[in-house]
Amino acid sequence: MVNKKYLLLAGMCAALATQPAFAQESSGAQWSGRDMTYRGVSYDVLDSNYVPRYRMDQHRKFLNHQYAFPAKPRNMWELGVGGGLYNVSGDVPSLMLWKKGGYGFHAHIRKSWGYVISTRLQYNYGIAKGLSWQEDRNYRYNTAWTSTGYQPIPGIPGISAPTVTDPVFWNYRMEAHQLNLDLMANINNIRFHKAKTGLSVYGLIGIGAIAFNTRVDALDGNYQRYDFDQITGGAQVLPQINENRKQIQDALKAGLDGTYETEAENERDRRRPEIFNNKTLNFAPSFGMGLQFRVSRRINISLEDRVTLPWDEDLLDGVRWAHQISGDPVLSNQNDGINYLSLGLNFNLGNKNKAVEPLYWMNPLDHAYNELSYPRHMILPDPTLPDSDGDGITDQFDKCPGTPAGIAVDSHGCPLDTDGDGVPDDRDKQLITPTECQPVDADGVGKCPCPDGCEVRGSACSNIGAGSILFSGSATKISPAAQGQLSGLAAQMGAAPTCKVVITGAGNQSKIQQQRSWDRVNAIIQYMSETHGIDRNRFIFQYGQAGDPNSVMYRAALPGEEGPANVAPPFPNLRRN
Repeated sequence: MVNKKYLLLAGMCAALATQPAFAQESSGAQWSGRDMTYRGVSYDVLDSNYVPRYRMDQHRKFLNHQYAFPAKPRNMWELGVGGGLYNVSGDVPSLMLWKKGGYGFHAHIRKSWGYVISTRLQYNYGIAKGLSWQEDRNYRYNTAWTSTGYQPIPGIPGISAPTVTDPVFWNYRMEAHQLNLDLMANINNIRFHKAKTGLSVYGLIGIGAIAFNTRVDALDGNYQRYDFDQITGGAQVLPQINENRKQIQDALKAGLDGTYETEAENERDRRRPEIFNNKTLNFAPSFGMGLQFRVSRRINISLEDRVTLPWDEDLLDGVRWAHQISGDPVLSNQNDGINYLSLGLNFNLGNKNKAVEPLYWMNPLDHAYNELSYPRHMILPDPTLPDSDGDGITDQFDKCPGTPAGIAVDSHGCPLDTDGDGVPDDRDKQLITPTECQPVDADGVGKCPCPDGCEVRGSACSNIGAGSILFSGSATKISPAAQGQLSGLAAQMGAAPTCKVVITGAGNQSKIQQQRSWDRVNAIIQYMSETHGIDRNRFIFQYGQAGDPNSVMYRAALPGEEGPANVAPPFPNLRRN
């Protein structure tokens, strides 16, 4: 039967679980550099290196916003070794390690299958010892003592007991090999108010087998019976009297030679197979709980208590008869158990660039919380920025606030001046004044006579205003504000059906800028054609010009100005979908 002291050990483990861990990580994500490098969390969810091949389909869908949940990352294996106290809880009191008693060692390998469940294969080797301080004279059914010549109280009806019988003191040494497959569970890594934990609390249930052999120290070095009366000085400790307990146990430990030469009583002949050098094999379920303290990404320390209950087994300590002063011995009806309290050192094995820590160390809410605070992957709505004068330039960047409605502006929000003569286009009667003819008068007309082909404002095409469309970041999508501008341009082009419009995209410092400039010009022409029904051939396609790479300019084509309406993309492999 499992001793109460082992239940106390389990309670101590539970109490330790409430203590704060000593290996805490960063409390949240941190960002660094212009490229917004992500660090300070368990791992980068967007990094494909951590995703095994058979989960890549889910990972691609997650990256493409087709599936909301990221793929489970590849995680490391745990390899552990350790040792501790190994004791049998049965009919004979066990000896603790500090009294030259039981000890054990173990090795295991563990794999996490999720943030809560993991499995472990563990091998235990143990030596358990026990020594009773109570003498017994009614042991006639125990073969370990009767086969070595001790004389118990006879149990033959009608025959009186002899005047002298041999007392014995139960003792044993049990050696065991144990193999367990454990199902383990922990939930304290799921943290709602802290990024990570340095303490893992887990419970386990296991199935396995135990091969054990129990022996008794019944004979001295000359293979003669012990005279226990002489060893103990004739002192007795009955069940109800225990004042001489320590004295008797100390005398026994000094008087016995510790050879354990005699085979203990066993049941191999009835229902237990034999294996491993005369060891009894039995089915051995177990349960337990433990604590793990995280030292680093690779190392942790564990404290664990396991209780093993071999199936229908009452001979781990070599005794199955209840102590009877007189009468016929009876079976104790209490199966024996094994308690293994161990301290372990565990290592996480795997390539840190391809595998994360075992998942029972990681908070499954990590990605969700950090994405809320520092969004990198979530789809955000287009920002709505204030534009008081409605010229398409946000107030933050508008250098000419209060521009009247309908006036074409440049990328700074100021009235457009195409020829740079100082007269805005809305008041300039000579839209393109050659530089050599400037300065101009108040109407924007230069001092030179108008050359052939020169036209003073007033024609149909002069009613088409100039302007600029701004894009943010790497976007090619036309914003609601830009759609309003283009609606006005469509109305002007509808009123002047013979006029063409030049769409000019800026950005020529790199291949990406040139392709992005093409994408934006193409998006505007396509929008005007599909949404407003403007013939595509009425546009002149220009891209990759000098200027602000985030702007696209539009203006009425000059008389005789021609150009293609369709241009092949310069770098198709860099096109945005």
